[in-house]
Amino acid sequence: MAVRGREPERGTGREVLRRAGEASVLILTSLADCPKHGYALILDIKEFAGLQLGPGTLYGALDRLEKLGLIEALPADDRRHPYRITSAGAMSLRDHLDSLERVSAVGRLRLALGGV
Repeated sequence: MAVRGREPERGTGREVLRRAGEASVLILTSLADCPKHGYALILDIKEFAGLQLGPGTLYGALDRLEKLGLIEALPADDRRHPYRITSAGAMSLRDHLDSLERVSAVGRLRLALGGV
């Protein structure tokens, strides 16, 4: 079903993260404050979102985010392979979160839940 209205430009942060999925948004959110390796990402995401990403989901999303230039791998520290968010990743996350806030505000109003 097509959504009417303004279509996001191909390649904008909002569109990239919409296609990349929820795991990608959770990973970028976790990396927004500091670099982390895989297990630290799993723990942080579980703490702030209440969701536990499996290794396949996590590393698949990390690979996609890296190919999109939204994160970058840092030099390995022993067996740990940390990642950090790039400026493009931060911009994409900001755009996506702004979009979610607008949708949330409309949904709350339509459900008569009040403002944000």
